Amino acid sequence: MSTEAIGIDIGGTGIKGALVDVDTGELLSERIKLATPKGGEPEDIVKTVTDVISQIPGVAEGTPVGVCFPAVVQHGVTMSAANVSHRWIGLQAEDLFEKAIGRDITFVNDADAAGYAETQFGAGKDERGLILMTTLGTGIGSAIIYDGHLVPNAELGHLALDGFDDYEKQASYAAKEREDLSWKKWAERLQKYYSYLERLFSPDLFIVGGGVSKHYDDFLPLLDLTTEIVPARFRNNAGILGCASLAAHGAGTRRRKSAEVAVDKTN
Repeated sequence: MSTEAIGIDIGGTGIKGALVDVDTGELLSERIKLATPKGGEPEDIVKTVTDVISQIPGVAEGTPVGVCFPAVVQHGVTMSAANVSHRWIGLQAEDLFEKAIGRDITFVNDADAAGYAETQFGAGKDERGLILMTTLGTGIGSAIIYDGHLVPNAELGHLALDGFDDYEKQASYAAKEREDLSWKKWAERLQKYYSYLERLFSPDLFIVGGGVSKHYDDFLPLLDLTTEIVPARFRNNAGILGCASLAAHGAGTRRRKSAEVAVDKTN
C-alpha cells in the first residue's frame, strides 16, 4: 500500500487536488484549484483534471490517483449528475478519466470520499461500528461507513419523510436559507430527519459536514438523539483526503477490474 496518493475533488464550481500523506491525512503539496468549466461538460472537466494533476508538485511515478465526483458511481459509470452537464448520466466516466490521465484511478462519489476521510483522519477516527456522515448544503449528501469499510452510493438525502418525497428539500442548509428559517425552526426539521435515520440504521455515530458545520453550536445542541452527533473536522479538503486514501488502500476501482479479469479468464 502506498503512503502517498493524489486526491482530486470535482465540484460544481471548482476542481481541486493535492498530494496526500494517507497515513496522517496531511497535504504534502499546496492545494491546486481551477474553476470548473462552464456547463460542466465531460471533455472540459477531464481536461481541467489533467491540468490540476500536472500542477501538483512532488508526484512520483506510479502514485495512486483518487477522483471524487458529484454523482452516484456504479462500476465506473456516473449514474447521476449534480451541478454538471446531464451528459454525465450513464457515461463511462472512469474510462474517460483513465485514458486522459494515462493510468488507473479510483473513482468515487464525493460524499463517500468526505465520509471516508472523516473516519480515517477526522471526527470518526478510531471509532468502530456504523457511522453515518451527512453533508448539509445545497442538498444532503451522505456516506455509510462500517468498521472502516465504505458502503458506497448512499443517497439518504432523498428519503421520503413527513409527507415529502425528497426530504433534503426541507432539511438542507439551502432550505434554511431559502425559507429564512431560524436555527430552532431548522433544527426541528433536522430532528425529524436524524430521528428517522436512527430508526432505520441504529448508528453508533453521526458526523455532520458541509459549510454550515462550522456553526454546529447553533443547531446540533438543539437535537435530541440517542446517537452521538458531532461536527465534521474537514470541509474544504475532505474530498481530496478521502479519495486519495481510498486510492492508496486499493479500494473500489482496482478490485472491480481485477474481478472482471478473473471472470473473463473463466469464459
